[in-house]
Order: sequence, then C-alpha cells, then structure tokens
Amino acid sequence: MGGRLIYLMGPSGSGKDSLIEAAREPLRARNCEVVRRVITRSAESLGEDAIEVSREEFEQRRAEGDFALSWQANGLNYGIPVRVDQWLADGRDVLINGSRGHLAEAQQRYPTLLPVLLTVKDEALRERLLRRGRESPAEIEARLRRNALFAADESIDGMQICRLDNSGDLTVTVANLLELLNLSAKPDRT
Repeated sequence: MGGRLIYLMGPSGSGKDSLIEAAREPLRARNCEVVRRVITRSAESLGEDAIEVSREEFEQRRAEGDFALSWQANGLNYGIPVRVDQWLADGRDVLINGSRGHLAEAQQRYPTLLPVLLTVKDEALRERLLRRGRESPAEIEARLRRNALFAADESIDGMQICRLDNSGDLTVTVANLLELLNLSAKPDRT
C-alpha cells in the first residue's frame, strides 16, 4: 500500500518551519519523510530549511519535470521534488510544507492527501511577527487579517481540513500532530 501525503498549511508566522523541524525525528521514527522545498530565495524565506535556487534554475528544473508540485506565492516560486512520488509508492508517509492556495491542485494529484491547517491565536501570531522583525506594522496587521480568514475556514476548496493549534508550547503541537496522524491513519495501515 502507498504512503500518505501530509499537506501542512498555515499563515506566515504560524510556526510551520518550527513545527517541521521539531517533528522531523519523531516523524522519521514512524516512517514519514519530511520534504525540503525548493525556493527562489528572498528575505521572506529565511529560516526555512529549503533548497535555494535562482528563478532561472527553478524554471529549468520545472521544465525538466523535477517537481511533483510547484506554485508561486509572495513573489517566490516553490517546488516539491518529484522524489516524493517514490517515497509514497514505497509506503512511506511524506510531510510537505504546502500552500493553501495550491491545495486543490495538490489534491488532484494526491487524492488521499491529509490537509493539516496550522492555526495560531492572534496574540501569539502578533508576538511572533514582532519578534522576527521582518514586517512593518502595516504588514503585521495584514497578516493578522489573513490569519482571521484562515481561522474562519471550515474547509478549503470544499475539502475538510484537520486543524492543529500552535499558539502554545511547540512540544504540545508536535505531540498533537503525531496524535492527529495516528487518528487519521487508514484502518488497514500498520
């Protein structure tokens, strides 16, 4: 049986990169690969464990079929290496840092994907955005408004999503992610 694609989404500042890094070893222990995205790098992508490429290299790699999924957001290009298909075929689960705007396309390619929306309360998000110092006050307010849209959605593109709150302690979020993966596992999976 094939593996399952775990499609993690969340607003900027929700802690996706921190969660992925903290969960990397526990996920590996359960036969789940964590994918490094390919990104046309800018200050926006600092902190993520990604593979940095130029726009030209990204477009060349896309044209050569190196990506299972690719999209553009916030002025950057993002790609998920095609090797995820082999991991899934080998029965491994695969966690990717996805895009809410690209979920429908990802679901078309991977119909059994598990969409996970990382949420965060406004107070925690504001504090994180202020601490990292990359956004102006106006940009922070815009991100908070976008966070409210994330929080209001019961589904995305008609697909039911699993919510995971990351407003508190990261170790709790990691434990909740692992529990969510256990609960959402297919009954015939071992």
